[in-house]
Amino acid sequence: MFQTTRRRLAIWYTSVTAILLLLFATVVFFYVRSTLVERIDDTLKHVVEVVNRSLVIESVSLEEGRYNVNVEASFRDNREAVEDDHIEIEWFNSQGELLWSTFTATPKINVNPYRRAETVYLADNRVLRQVTQRVNIDHYILGYLRVSHPWFEVTKPIRQLTIDLILGGLFTIIIVGCIGWFLSGLAIKPIRDSYQSLKQFTADASHELRNPIATIQTNVQMALAYPEADPQLQQRQLKVVERLTKRLGNLVNDLLFLARSDSGIIQTNYQPVPLDALLIEVIEEQRTLAEQKEIFLSLHILDPEPKLLDPSQDNFTLQGDWDQLARLFTNLISNALEHSFIDEDLIKKKAKIPSIEVELKKIKRDRFTHLQVKIKDNGKGVSETVLTHLFDRFYRIDTSRMYKKSGGTGLGLSIAKAIVENHHGQIKVESILGKETTFTVSLPL
Repeated sequence: MFQTTRRRLAIWYTSVTAILLLLFATVVFFYVRSTLVERIDDTLKHVVEVVNRSLVIESVSLEEGRYNVNVEASFRDNREAVEDDHIEIEWFNSQGELLWSTFTATPKINVNPYRRAETVYLADNRVLRQVTQRVNIDHYILGYLRVSHPWFEVTKPIRQLTIDLILGGLFTIIIVGCIGWFLSGLAIKPIRDSYQSLKQFTADASHELRNPIATIQTNVQMALAYPEADPQLQQRQLKVVERLTKRLGNLVNDLLFLARSDSGIIQTNYQPVPLDALLIEVIEEQRTLAEQKEIFLSLHILDPEPKLLDPSQDNFTLQGDWDQLARLFTNLISNALEHSFIDEDLIKKKAKIPSIEVELKKIKRDRFTHLQVKIKDNGKGVSETVLTHLFDRFYRIDTSRMYKKSGGTGLGLSIAKAIVENHHGQIKVESILGKETTFTVSLPL
């Protein structure tokens, strides 16, 4: 499918370029041709003016016509002067009879006094460009001067130009075809990646929904099949259905949040948020779970440097959405709690105590002030390969060796990243395998 689309895009690129090149070549061809013709016409007109000034006009009797052109005196120096320029001169009397010519074999072409410049095709396949000038004095026609030039002065460069345009056009079309294939590949790559991501997302979502729905269906069928079963058994089945329904509801809400975030229609209620108070509240909510898992959870709020102090307002207050930011840090701390597991031997020897440190401080980066929150655990850490996929949707680390199996859906970190980007901040993760993992969130003030 994508190869077909790529091929079509490349063909469209090449076709449009070929049409534009054809139009460009046509314009260039006719422009150069008209320029060459104009240049020849200007040359012929210049010769006409020069010869016209050199005419020797004699006065004769009224019976002979008052004026006469002395042909021998007027044209005796013109034959050699025009040979090198391939220009031929002809003189006709007022009746159109040829009196003098530089042609070795004079073509039989009648003089046309009504056409100043024209192209004439001869029987021997020669083509001439001619300019005819009527010569008169005191409204008396003395004769007609016709100057001719071979047409090869136009056809020869035009023929070479045509060859150059064809070869250049074909070469350009081939190059554009290759570039079009390359550019269509670049254009199709984001679509292919989005399509693959959508397929993966759909498959993962279907997998996450299939098991809870199947379990709910099984429990409902059991309750319907045995209506007189033990009430305690029915109560357990209803609790299972309730728990799974709640899980499905959370999953649907997470998917809806991510879909709205991708579409850019997520609603953010911006207001002043004291980030230190928010972190204290989130940690209080997570402290019970941390104590159950025997993990030490702490918060460190560092005083800003003197140059970053702002006496006009709270130094840890930013504009943001309280609910989204609370969800952000709840997800990050919950993720740390789920994966902060240390070998039992190290715990017994008191060589290492499971702990999660949350640090808040004010920093200046790129000339702007940010609030930076670091969440560091001293668990097993993850490899570089895993780090590149931590924020992927439905991505789970293989828990068979490192971690206990959690009931998460793999959307927590994806939601955290979406919230950070919605607040124009940055989130990054660093990990040392076997030692620690640190999530760093920077939010602009």
